Amino acid sequence: MSLTGRSYLSKRLIQLAVLVSLLGLGSSCSENPSPVEIVKVFGLLGEEPGQFKYVEDFAVDRHGQILITDALKSTVQVFSSEGVFLNEFAGKGKDAGSLIKPEGIAIDQQGNIHVADYRSGYIKKYSALDYQHLLTYSGYGSEPGKTRQSEFMTFHPNGLLYVPEAGNDRVSVFSAQGEFKFSFGRSGSGPGQFNQPESIKHNSVGELFVSDLNNHRIQVFDETGKFLRSWGGEGDQAGQFRKPSGLAIDKNDCIYVAEIGNSRIQKFSPQGEFQYMFGSIGQGIGEFANIHGLVIGKNGDLYVADTGNHRIQVFRVK
Repeated sequence: MSLTGRSYLSKRLIQLAVLVSLLGLGSSCSENPSPVEIVKVFGLLGEEPGQFKYVEDFAVDRHGQILITDALKSTVQVFSSEGVFLNEFAGKGKDAGSLIKPEGIAIDQQGNIHVADYRSGYIKKYSALDYQHLLTYSGYGSEPGKTRQSEFMTFHPNGLLYVPEAGNDRVSVFSAQGEFKFSFGRSGSGPGQFNQPESIKHNSVGELFVSDLNNHRIQVFDETGKFLRSWGGEGDQAGQFRKPSGLAIDKNDCIYVAEIGNSRIQKFSPQGEFQYMFGSIGQGIGEFANIHGLVIGKNGDLYVADTGNHRIQVFRVK
């Protein structure tokens, strides 16, 4: 991390001397009150390692390290769970491993890293050990096996990669070897239809949750793409959404939903029942701007891509 980055982090740590408790009305899907606590903030605007220009999404590797895509730096950065910069790979260029606008990122059962390039449509696979490029698959388009404006994806326990496509209003499914399997969804507002799907994540029983950004709802599918249920609707009340973006699912199968339009995060039970919400628009601790991806770390903390503020905020969400 640069000296500028350390200076910024020091200031943030001073602000965090007393942890800030945010609105919280439940934890671990229980009804007992429990605060949400901010535990750390890292990053600032810049081109240097450990800095960000446009944070998108996260993956957590087998060591608990946090991998973060940056759409404008064209890189994937690797941090410890404590927010210490460790490594960086991909980036702009003409070599096989370069990226233009990386957004979605997911890790397969062998620990290899798959990154979706929003601009080119390619999905690129990198080795777990040294981040070397291994494979490029898919490509930009609407025909089967191609992707258009791919977003925040997930590797399912069945070993398949599920890729939401904002540009095609569908989810495409690939093997870890890059073989196209099938897709589901089409443009619309009915059950199983999408208007710019942003994120897909799975729970412990293999159900797939999709943030349907411009339909302002969450939809749930089985691993074959069969529609199961949905909830939400446009608004700023509890259980409503304005442009839901990132998703995270904890060990209890509770669902966290980030909202670009409301600059907040809502927590729901596995059945989609509202638990609590926190956050508002701004630049202060616990405030967000253009919020994107979410992930639960191996330590149980919630990592938030505070994209408009060029930083990561980390919360304890017991």
